[in-house]
Amino acid sequence: MRRSIACLLLFTLVLPGLEAAQPVRARKAMVVSRESNATDAGVAVLKAGGNAIDAAAAVGFALAVTHPSAGNLGGGGFMLVRFADGRTTFIDFRERAPLTATRDMYLDKDGNPTRDSLTGWRASGVPGTARGLEYAQRKYGKAKWADVVAPSVKLAREGFTVTYGLANGLKGAKNMAQFPESKRIFQKNGAFHNAGDKLVQPELAGVLERIQKSGARDFYEGETARIFADQMAKNGGAITAEDLKQYTVSERKTLEGNFRGYKVITAPPPSSGGIGILQMLAVLEKTGYEKAGAGSAQAIHYTAEAMRRYYADRATHLGDPDFWTVPVSKLLSPNYVNKLRASINPDKATNSDDVKAGDLRTMESTETTHYSIVDAEGNCVAVTYTLNGSYGSGVTVPGLGFLLNNEMDDFSVKPGVPNMFGAIGGEANAIAPRKRPLSSMAPTIVLKDGKPFLVVGTPGGTRILTSVMEVIQNVIDFKMNIQDAVNFPRFHHQWRPDKLQMEPTFSPDTVKLLEQRGHKIDIVRNICEIAAIEFQDNGWLAGAADPRVEGKAAGY
Repeated sequence: MRRSIACLLLFTLVLPGLEAAQPVRARKAMVVSRESNATDAGVAVLKAGGNAIDAAAAVGFALAVTHPSAGNLGGGGFMLVRFADGRTTFIDFRERAPLTATRDMYLDKDGNPTRDSLTGWRASGVPGTARGLEYAQRKYGKAKWADVVAPSVKLAREGFTVTYGLANGLKGAKNMAQFPESKRIFQKNGAFHNAGDKLVQPELAGVLERIQKSGARDFYEGETARIFADQMAKNGGAITAEDLKQYTVSERKTLEGNFRGYKVITAPPPSSGGIGILQMLAVLEKTGYEKAGAGSAQAIHYTAEAMRRYYADRATHLGDPDFWTVPVSKLLSPNYVNKLRASINPDKATNSDDVKAGDLRTMESTETTHYSIVDAEGNCVAVTYTLNGSYGSGVTVPGLGFLLNNEMDDFSVKPGVPNMFGAIGGEANAIAPRKRPLSSMAPTIVLKDGKPFLVVGTPGGTRILTSVMEVIQNVIDFKMNIQDAVNFPRFHHQWRPDKLQMEPTFSPDTVKLLEQRGHKIDIVRNICEIAAIEFQDNGWLAGAADPRVEGKAAGY
């Protein structure tokens, strides 16, 4: 039955004469997030006179309560802002490696990777969310800090209703079951939460109340920091009080490019997402791939080949720009893009063994969450933040109530060996103290005729950038409204492993044609969960939450 409904959705999108799926529309402002309470928190802040940056902080703190698999105080992320006056900025509050981190810290005596980068106290980088949200709000918001944090405090202290999806997610989180505090809070010591139950988190409420009163300083230098560092030391973790005290946010210049006359504003390194979106769109622009139509074998083939080539470059050339010179201009240069495009056979898949990272020496210059916000002034914010894996490392800090990330696995634990997402990294992304691991997060804003047109992003590990790109393609090249663009089935290729991942709602005939071209197909469910906003020509805002999850778009 579920597959039949999904197939009907696909047919509704592609057959002429049938009504398209409709987004949520609003005149002034819009918030789209993964979870309804968080969306409502953002809308409430906007209605009270706050701007999009205030709302972004409110949504971020609320998700730390209501979406424990990815919303977080124990993780980090990126915020992309396009102000109403045309200025842009990128706020990097990605986690950092502890001061005691070493290149080989997750290798056993034989040089093989252990699982310590995935599960347990040693898997975590220094969290950045509290300081990142505060940095953005203090510098660019206009509401009172206490009012921005207040919705999350109430949700944690008084509780919220557990949804069907959250109940199933908590029950299935095996990584939490081995840690007593996580099992107690999130799994009722094995009794589990049911849909309709109320989840109350008093320890987390205490942390949020201290942040509300004293700011992020409490998390990094106050009572929360003291408890955090003590528990790390007791449990063999690497993060110390000095790590917390030294954590800083980086504000960076946005990465920008053009696609068919639209300007694409996106995430710079240490994100690999923004540069990948720009390179892949540039490769596709002159192929004519779009003429065969959305969901066609031809369109998917060309797009997958562009993906394959970028991920080979990603493995070699991308890392934290504070530690590694990332050749951004070379990777996006017209000469190099032309070379990549020319290497695509229009009728046959390239074997990934034959695709290598570009030699640029002679060239010219799983779980994450995303939310998109537009305010009445025209400020646009796209935020993607994460614990890395679902429920992070599985560890909840006793006395504090928040889960820790397992972001250290996003480094190249051993160059050439795949991480939890199957992505291969090299020397550029090797572990070093204070270094930020490479990320795929790609909050993106698209302009049309110099004005905001799309605000879009998603969680999903290495599949983030390909999913964001496909939504942009669906709107610009395939003329879909934003809800149809979000609903449409997605696919993904990342060079290694040499598989074309496709959602099950694609036509079996299309899959067969791709196999005949040499693509190795892997059918997977629910590739990412987009949160997007479109500025329509009639002056309305259109918000699209992804039907793959329990998201919500709301505005006024």
